[in-house]
Amino acid sequence: MDFRNIEFKAAYGTSSQIPESKRPEVSFVGRSNVGKSSLINRLFNRKKLAKVSSKPGKTSTINFFSNGKEDFIDLPGYGYAQVSKSEKARWSEMIEGYFDQYRYYALVVSLIDIRHPASKLDEQMIEFLKATELPFCIALTKADKIPRGQQNRQRDAIRKQLKLSADVPMIITSSEKGDGMDALKATIEAACK
Repeated sequence: MDFRNIEFKAAYGTSSQIPESKRPEVSFVGRSNVGKSSLINRLFNRKKLAKVSSKPGKTSTINFFSNGKEDFIDLPGYGYAQVSKSEKARWSEMIEGYFDQYRYYALVVSLIDIRHPASKLDEQMIEFLKATELPFCIALTKADKIPRGQQNRQRDAIRKQLKLSADVPMIITSSEKGDGMDALKATIEAACK
């Protein structure tokens, strides 16, 4: 799989604007400020592919990237408190609307901050993925912010909290240092075959 020649294709403000699914899709979901844009940039070795901001909630559209064989979808973050109710409702519609369509879902990468227990919204997202039987993995972000010895304990605690079986990949990542990127690429590659 080509992780280098990725192009930004389009941004959509509502789920009804999204074109028909033609290729395997890998989508990225997670709370606002979980580091989704940073992880996408590190994964594809590009500094400004996905817009990174010090202010959470920057991704307010559904952003499509592609290498011509697979599509990669950056969904808006959920749970950001400092946006209007109407904007939260629009983001919610985009996420739900995306998953409510007939699409070629190869993998959903659910991002969770390793430093904390999964939030209520994270729990709801994982329950949704399990209930709909969508293929997913967990990328635990910001691992560089805690000691290495604590990372495995946190991973195990989050797996238990989310009631995940051992066959759900849970990858410890750091966009800062590049930890876990090879494992995440391998998981994505396997899902798109």
